[in-house]
Amino acid sequence: MPLHPQPSMTPYRLPKQYRKSFMSSRIPPKPKRSASSSNIVLASRKHYAVIGAGMAGVVCARTLQQAGHQVTVIEAQPQVGGRMASRHSAHGSFDVGAQFFTVRDPRFQLALDSTPSVTRHWSVNAIRTLDATGKVAVTTQRGMEAHLVGVPTMDSLLASWAAPLDVRLNEYALAFERDALNPSQWQLRTEDVDGGVHVYAGLDGVVLAIPSPEAQELLADSETDVPADWQLSDVYIAPSWTLLLTFAHAVDPSITNMGPQWNAARTEHPRITWLSRESSKPGRGKVERWTVQASPDWARKHENDEPQRVAAKMLQAFSELTRIRATPSDIRVVQWGYAKTINPLPKDAKGQARSHLWNAKSAIGLCGDWCLGYRVEDAFVSGLELALAVLGE
Repeated sequence: MPLHPQPSMTPYRLPKQYRKSFMSSRIPPKPKRSASSSNIVLASRKHYAVIGAGMAGVVCARTLQQAGHQVTVIEAQPQVGGRMASRHSAHGSFDVGAQFFTVRDPRFQLALDSTPSVTRHWSVNAIRTLDATGKVAVTTQRGMEAHLVGVPTMDSLLASWAAPLDVRLNEYALAFERDALNPSQWQLRTEDVDGGVHVYAGLDGVVLAIPSPEAQELLADSETDVPADWQLSDVYIAPSWTLLLTFAHAVDPSITNMGPQWNAARTEHPRITWLSRESSKPGRGKVERWTVQASPDWARKHENDEPQRVAAKMLQAFSELTRIRATPSDIRVVQWGYAKTINPLPKDAKGQARSHLWNAKSAIGLCGDWCLGYRVEDAFVSGLELALAVLGE
């Protein structure tokens, strides 16, 4: 909902021209939860709960369901997508998390080929690297991997993949414990946005497809023993702030040049790590819009700042890098508690990367991009390979 900053004497006050249009949100919030579940489990199949409907969770659930099992997906947010989330405004959409993805694993390509209408190549011809002053230091062009995006928004891909699944949105997982009627199974308690508590019983396994700190918290709340070799405390996922800027007046015919001629750049600026012209992506509309992501170090140092302070500092850095001095017609800021994996899951005793964690004895598994890195494809591989481990393949 709109957030109207109060007058402040600090130098970080947003200019009053767009103060009323400022909006902020924090991801993930801790909503309360919803929905009832059928506890009827056919003898021919098992029933799994997957907590989290980002890339890893949707892929894991989809694979288990395609193998003939019943799967219930619990998602705290009002839509699927996780860090492939998108936000909508009167002037067009923004990809507030992942900006694009690449394909290196043939299994990922096969999955994408099954829904070709919801992805397209982003014809960004080069990605610049800017120094702290905004000068182009490096241009990455030759041999650049194909950059893909969801259409019409980044989360469209997962919305398509999740369509056949039983997804319970706006439900927060409270804890899971052994089933009261069958101690060999699990039951999961959730809470909906209205404060209603729901119990999903008769579960043969539980998958946590959420950031590792949240998984650790849920495992602790569930009083579940965690294998020592899982090493979850060694994983670090940095927070982030994402600034969303709209320049609706840029469609004025008298304005012939709005900012730089490039559409995407990484930067060495201490506050900003990435900028992209949202309107350059396929299916996004023509109104000039920019997505600006804070650097991990700066976001960590300022994770408790007021959103309007963060927005003002990031807007200043954006202007320094792009030379765009115009006043945005709309400005929003989104905070991610867990955005980019800095330290992934430690390798196993043989020095091999671990794409997932699965305890066959307790039937509890964990997956997410954080097992391997921070790429969208890492999340896909993690969810797929956990599902295959559950299936014994």
